[in-house]
Amino acid sequence: MNTVISFRDAFIINGENVVVNNLDMDVFQGDLVYIVGKVGTGKTSIIRTIIAENKLEKGHGVVCGFTLEGIKAKDIPFLRRRLGVVFQDFQLLMDRSVHDNLEFVLKATGWKDPGAMDTRIAEVLEAVGMQTKSHKMPHQLSGGEQQRIAIARALLNEPEVIIADEPTGNLDNETADGILSLLKKINEQKGTAIVMVTHNRSIFEKYPGRVFVCKDETCQENKGGEVIDLSISI
Repeated sequence: MNTVISFRDAFIINGENVVVNNLDMDVFQGDLVYIVGKVGTGKTSIIRTIIAENKLEKGHGVVCGFTLEGIKAKDIPFLRRRLGVVFQDFQLLMDRSVHDNLEFVLKATGWKDPGAMDTRIAEVLEAVGMQTKSHKMPHQLSGGEQQRIAIARALLNEPEVIIADEPTGNLDNETADGILSLLKKINEQKGTAIVMVTHNRSIFEKYPGRVFVCKDETCQENKGGEVIDLSISI
């Protein structure tokens, strides 16, 4: 089975501070992986390290074939083309249509043929059930629809893994369930690995996957099925 993300004895930083010590983590093709933990325990810092936004200065990390320690600035865009990233706040460009949001990403990642771009945009919009919304502006869409567009954007370059940082944090429960069902469908049908930071226990209970728990400056997989203490907001 292909390994898409691997950390060995990695120290994860946030600014100048180490927030996770000695991280060992493997994510394989087709995995659904959750990262949970209280605020400030390093969940998002792990995500930022995976996408090479935070430097990995100690330990070893490989993401989609790219070694993270010492990665050159010129190589980071190529790494990110192998990833799809979905944020809590959608991060759509509000001054252009859905089609033009997606076209912007394709052009930025090296696509040049207008016909091929239009075909790919239509494919990803259909995949997320938004094929009739291509002409809409983001402000004309609901929060759930905007997040579906963000997922379509993440799919454009057929990523090996989708990184989702609280993708349902700004959505009501019913809309959030639709987004999670969509991500699970992509995971199962495409074999795309998904790594998701979440604060919501019900998510990983309804859509089971591997769970890594961040606490006490560590992040370890909950392999034994122990009850994860979420009594304090995480």
